[in-house]
Amino acid sequence: MAALDEVFRRAWPVVVASTARLTRDLDLAEDCTQEAFERALASWPATPPDNAAGWLTTTARRIALDRLRRDAVLARKLPLLVVPGGADEDDPPPTDPLRLVFTCCHPALARESQVALTLRLVCGVDVPAIAAVLLTSEAAVARRITRAKQKIATARIPFRVPPEEDLPDRLDTVLTVVHLAYTAGHVAAHGALRDDGLTERATELARMLVRLLPDEPEPRALLALVLLTEARGPSRTTSDGDLVLLADQDRSRWDRALIREGLVLATAALRHPRHGRFALQAAVAGLHATAPSWSDTAWAQIVTTYDALMRRWPSPVVALNRAAARSRLEHADLDEVLREIDALAPDLAGYPYLPAARADVLARLGRTGEAAGAYGDALALTTNATEQRYLARRRTEVRLLPS
Repeated sequence: MAALDEVFRRAWPVVVASTARLTRDLDLAEDCTQEAFERALASWPATPPDNAAGWLTTTARRIALDRLRRDAVLARKLPLLVVPGGADEDDPPPTDPLRLVFTCCHPALARESQVALTLRLVCGVDVPAIAAVLLTSEAAVARRITRAKQKIATARIPFRVPPEEDLPDRLDTVLTVVHLAYTAGHVAAHGALRDDGLTERATELARMLVRLLPDEPEPRALLALVLLTEARGPSRTTSDGDLVLLADQDRSRWDRALIREGLVLATAALRHPRHGRFALQAAVAGLHATAPSWSDTAWAQIVTTYDALMRRWPSPVVALNRAAARSRLEHADLDEVLREIDALAPDLAGYPYLPAARADVLARLGRTGEAAGAYGDALALTTNATEQRYLARRRTEVRLLPS
């Protein structure tokens, strides 16, 4: 079952995208993909076939064609989207997921709908996980996805990578969505700490964007940010699956090849005159990746980079990260940092890392009772089981400290 789950995670965006390219109907493409997966569960042995994605794609497209014929709308719907190539493709075009990303991120759609639809269709993220990433309700996410699908159908938005002149207006949204997809996999909504299938899918989309736009700095910066974060993957949990924070990670386990690649990309992006927020985020990740230890981290430089990021892209999450970094400066005024964090509470209601950051500062101030309460607040907001165990343990630990 684990092997099948892995195949399904990897194949989902390819099958949905290939089927959507045929049908021009995202609801139909998603339904047919789901049915193809159900048939696979009934048909496959314990070991998936060598070309599982091809099998699923062919099956989903056949199901779609059968439905279109049955509904007597094939002549009307098929010409809207079909591109050269037969219906039974064992090897769908590798750019199909990228086509689907740009379709979901069309400027005719509201920004929040673009993000929700891409996370659902391209990345296979379920509605509860999307709601957790976007800090909103499941009902709101479901409505956004439904409205976006209806808009694409009504406006007959083309399933393609846009022409070169339209790329700049679409790129920031696409980069944001790919980054959010990676974030959703980096800390999964449930169970294990991360979803490897989702992080790999987002990483491959970032690589596709670099290949599509080799002269643009921000795709390179996004890929750098992802790779520098991925490099820490093996050290993020113990052998028992418990969370290990960055301060306590064994840096000898970090992937040096990924760090080198990420630093080259980040440096090139930062040197470009049109670099943006992803280049600055990659710079922060690079500073962490090159620090020999937690205590030797260049905190002042990280804070300066966050200052630049706040000017370029003011965001309450960036402000929280900046405050956490400021708390690590030598002679930091922790009371002032705490006030800074508390001021962000209205904008980050429901964001578990705010009370977690608050708890860390309170514990360092010796206010252990309040710190335990803040860890409890973070625990109540966190859906990932690995993080829940860590927060519960920290709450117990600070309760035992003298106040």
